[in-house]
Amino acid sequence: METTPQPRARATRDVWLGAAYDLLVQEGIEAVKIMPLAKKLNLTRTGFYWHFKDLAELHNALVDIWQDRNTGIILERCAGPADSLCSALFQLTDCWIDPELFDAPLDLAIHNWARNDVKLQKLVETSDEARLDAVRAIFLRFGMPSEAANYRALTTILTQSGYYSKQVVETRMDRAQAGCHYVEVFAGERPTQQEIDDFLSRHREGKPQ
Repeated sequence: METTPQPRARATRDVWLGAAYDLLVQEGIEAVKIMPLAKKLNLTRTGFYWHFKDLAELHNALVDIWQDRNTGIILERCAGPADSLCSALFQLTDCWIDPELFDAPLDLAIHNWARNDVKLQKLVETSDEARLDAVRAIFLRFGMPSEAANYRALTTILTQSGYYSKQVVETRMDRAQAGCHYVEVFAGERPTQQEIDDFLSRHREGKPQ
């Protein structure tokens, strides 16, 4: 006796976004198209239009994820309470060590995409400037002169972004150990042993507080 084939379940918006994210970080924005997504999910392209008006809407949703996940967390960490300059910088450095805080592959993919998209490039530039302003504000908050604060903030941002643009591979604890030295360089002063211990402890345990 033949059975009637069951219709495939309709994927949620998040499922489509997840597949689009994977293609973006692995292959670039050129790969994020409706048919490759449908094939990846073993779905028909019709299901895509239940959640997105068109491909541009999906692309915009990916950019929104990037802004919330990456720029948002940097601004939040920079504005957080801290008892010292080194403590504040350690809170920021958490972002570049814990992948649950800052999504480095997504950041690299968005910046690469922006090279060929004028509108996105302007948004990326605005976002990068907001990040720089936030890091600069840390140094200013703890009494650093304006010019020094600017260049120390630039050094902080460019050093850390260099790690993921070069796709440096190392263990989380090796990265955290390096972070202790970077904070000393950025701050121009040695962190206290308690600050170092607290920082290393939260990465040894797996997640910043």
